[in-house]
Amino acid sequence: MKPEYDLTKMKSRPNPYAKKLKQQISLSLGIEVIEYFEKKAQEKGISYQQLIDLYLQNCVNSKRELSF
Repeated sequence: MKPEYDLTKMKSRPNPYAKKLKQQISLSLGIEVIEYFEKKAQEKGISYQQLIDLYLQNCVNSKRELSF
């Protein structure tokens, strides 16, 4: 890196779009659902919260319909 690019003097600022990316909520899930996603998340090396988010995002993207 060139010496004129001294980033130590740069002031940091929060990401203005961060709040639009995700929203924290409280959600009650069944024990078997949590255990399933925890097991799958361990296999993939990510948190179960991330895995649930990825799964739900996939449902949104594919416009998956629920069946009861």
